[in-house]
Amino acid sequence: MTGASRVRRGRGRPSRTETAAAPATRDRILEAAREEFSERGYEKASVRGIAKAAGVDSALVHHYFGTKEQVFEAAIEIVFASALSAPDAVADGPRDAVGERLTRFVFGVWENPATRRPLLAVVRSAVNNETAAAVFRRLVAAQLLRRIAGQLDVPDPELRAELAAAQLVGVAMLRYVIKVEPLASADMEQLVARLAPVVQGHLTNP
Repeated sequence: MTGASRVRRGRGRPSRTETAAAPATRDRILEAAREEFSERGYEKASVRGIAKAAGVDSALVHHYFGTKEQVFEAAIEIVFASALSAPDAVADGPRDAVGERLTRFVFGVWENPATRRPLLAVVRSAVNNETAAAVFRRLVAAQLLRRIAGQLDVPDPELRAELAAAQLVGVAMLRYVIKVEPLASADMEQLVARLAPVVQGHLTNP
């Protein structure tokens, strides 16, 4: 077959082999992206670095995901996939224990090694970069806070949900990101016992 008779691929388009292995390739890119964003933050991470870590061409990353912002959102969305179950889990049970259920849910996500690393990538990037912060706000607002607020039969439900989230995110920042002692090594049950009443107050108190 001559060069003139070959069917050429457009720049950045995957080969037939890459197309056949698309799910595995996408997963590899997302895993590499989570590592890059977690270690380097949004500012310093690059599509080229992600591609190198994944063992693919940077054009393939663009082909599957688009811009760096879109790669970031896709890479961290796994964290918020579990958050979709939060409103139901929080609402399922006595009203006077909703604060404890939400507290246990949030710290359960942080304590899980499978979701902790992507969460670190989100938080570290969002603190230092407005683009990453916008992605974080969009995912948190759409997938967690608004759905929890919808379950609360109280005045100002969205504000209440945001205050509860701020309480938990602040503690998570100190414990898992900044690693302030003795908070970083405190017993989980002790933290839940201290935090749950505060979160309960934000959600349901008059």
